[in-house]
Amino acid sequence: MDIIISNSSQEPIYEQIVRQIKNLIMRGDLVENELLPSIRNLAKELQISVITTKRAYEELERDGYIYSVPGKGSYIAAQNKELLKEMRIKIVEGKLIEAIEAAKSIELTLDELYEMLKLFYEEVV
Repeated sequence: MDIIISNSSQEPIYEQIVRQIKNLIMRGDLVENELLPSIRNLAKELQISVITTKRAYEELERDGYIYSVPGKGSYIAAQNKELLKEMRIKIVEGKLIEAIEAAKSIELTLDELYEMLKLFYEEVV
């Protein structure tokens, strides 16, 4: 599992893990009933605290993305892809509204904002 932790990010480490695992599920890189690394192994791999990894797994389980089997590990839960996509669209809409409000506050035109969006969209992998 390819998770990258940024120590310079404002986002807490456990939230970075949660976001990246959710993204892997959304893209289909992690599939239903796939075994995740153990909490200890992931913590060791990422060189972070076991407590941080445990918190990420607990949040993923609470949100229904994974389930745990005592003594066996944590697995990817069955997902409603359309519901997941709709949730992600709602997040994007919220961020776009923030960007529009910021753009309007400095009198950026729609064309200028569109060009910025297009440029960033093409740059991001």
